Amino acid sequence: MTREITLSKAVNEAIAEEMRRDASVILLGEDVAEAGTPFKVLSGLVEEFGTDRIIDTPISEPGFMGIAVGAAMTGLRPVVDLMFGDFLYLVMDQLCNQAAKTHYMSGGKLTAPLVLRTNMGATRRSAAQHSQSLQALVAHIPGLKVAMPSSAYEAKGLLKTAIRDDNPVVIFEDKLMYQDKAPVPEEEYLIPFGKAHIKREGRDVTLVATSSMVQVAEEAAEALAGDGISAEVIDPRTIVPLDEQTILNSVRKTSRAIVIDEGHQSYGVTAEIAARIGEKAFYHLDAPVIRMGAMDVPVPFSPALEDLTVPNAAGVAENARRICRGELIHAA
Repeated sequence: MTREITLSKAVNEAIAEEMRRDASVILLGEDVAEAGTPFKVLSGLVEEFGTDRIIDTPISEPGFMGIAVGAAMTGLRPVVDLMFGDFLYLVMDQLCNQAAKTHYMSGGKLTAPLVLRTNMGATRRSAAQHSQSLQALVAHIPGLKVAMPSSAYEAKGLLKTAIRDDNPVVIFEDKLMYQDKAPVPEEEYLIPFGKAHIKREGRDVTLVATSSMVQVAEEAAEALAGDGISAEVIDPRTIVPLDEQTILNSVRKTSRAIVIDEGHQSYGVTAEIAARIGEKAFYHLDAPVIRMGAMDVPVPFSPALEDLTVPNAAGVAENARRICRGELIHAA
């Protein structure tokens, strides 16, 4: 049976199902239990599992991230709720120096099976310190896996896989998508890491997009279809590990590629994926690989300015038209 539920509900179901299945799964973070729930995603969990497993923490991100790392090393499977992705800066030592390196530095004797749930995305009018998309920061660190669900279906399947993984996983949910609905099976399912999803098949240009940019790419593909341009849309689902083969196979077929991600464009996810295409499918390309990320500026609070900083469907479609016409696109 499949029903349409929100991304918020899908995340809630994934956590509840894994906590029922495995008593070692706990959840901790700011306002996750009696104090309320961030973005209303975790409603009802404390009533079922109690405050021993749904744990409100002080407003000390380094503190509760350190607790989670220690708990993971000693037998638990913590899910850490980091209220805003921007707060990653506060937990980088615990996450990147401790959790990511524990297995390696212990000669394989220790693991740190924890999940850091957080969010990303601009255009919510939350200003420069609550609107960033920082997935590239953690994708750069060996030892971490990074998932980016694009719908309620992916959110549930990827989160359940993350909780069962023996490695530390960071999963980014776009906060503008919490109320978006998608078909989600009632039966249990998992989405394997490193397996991209071809959302739409095409022959003229490949659009590789992450998280909410998948919807942007699909909207662009629909517009392009009206012009007789057939766009293939690929959702990597995880950027670490990355399903390189599916992307390369698509580009070898279409001979053109645009990579879209909401993180800042310079030194980001778009750059990494574009580089791999350039290195491994160069002789199949009829045009340079185009990168479309957020502007390299702090996210503005002004709605008019904020909307200009992130890729949109019209911009993706126009770039696709231009490379299909053989025009060169110069970076700003």
